[in-house]
Amino acid sequence: MHVRVTFVAAARSSTLLAERFEDDRPLDQAGWDEVQRAARDLVPLAAAELRYCSPTPRSRATGDALGYAPLVQLALRDCDMGRWRGFTLGEAMAREPSAVDAWLADPRSTPHGGESLHGFISRVGGWLETRPVNDGSRVVAVAEPSVVRAALVYALRAQPSAYWNIDVRPLSTVTLAGRDGRWNLRLEPEAR
Repeated sequence: MHVRVTFVAAARSSTLLAERFEDDRPLDQAGWDEVQRAARDLVPLAAAELRYCSPTPRSRATGDALGYAPLVQLALRDCDMGRWRGFTLGEAMAREPSAVDAWLADPRSTPHGGESLHGFISRVGGWLETRPVNDGSRVVAVAEPSVVRAALVYALRAQPSAYWNIDVRPLSTVTLAGRDGRWNLRLEPEAR
């Protein structure tokens, strides 16, 4: 018995340089345009037995635009960034450089007063572990790029520091297949 979980990174709501911690902004025009261009390849994922999304406006809008009609999952929310919520990394660094350095160096630290990177990865991993397992079950989850990164670190049993080395672009997909703490990264051929 196994399950296949395909994560779809939400379309963007800002330029990559303006990405904010716990960004609650809706899709911008470029994000809508990206969804329209990617729809042909991503719409078939709507055939999944279970369809979920992060609670952010851009994740919900991406899932709806692709015809997934996803159920919101609070466990797929972005990392709680405490007082840095809404800041870019550069803004947080300008205000609290030593706190940002500590946060980047220690996955258990919470200098912002929110959730640690370790806690975030564990929360997302816990969600992954509780997906219903039927032989061949398919799940699609539209989530923030940070959530996809956390899922990959968890599934691959990588050190939390690997989180910083994973680049997840808007509307990219990755599939994890497995069960009971044993997950495999599944790379599939590009749809044509």
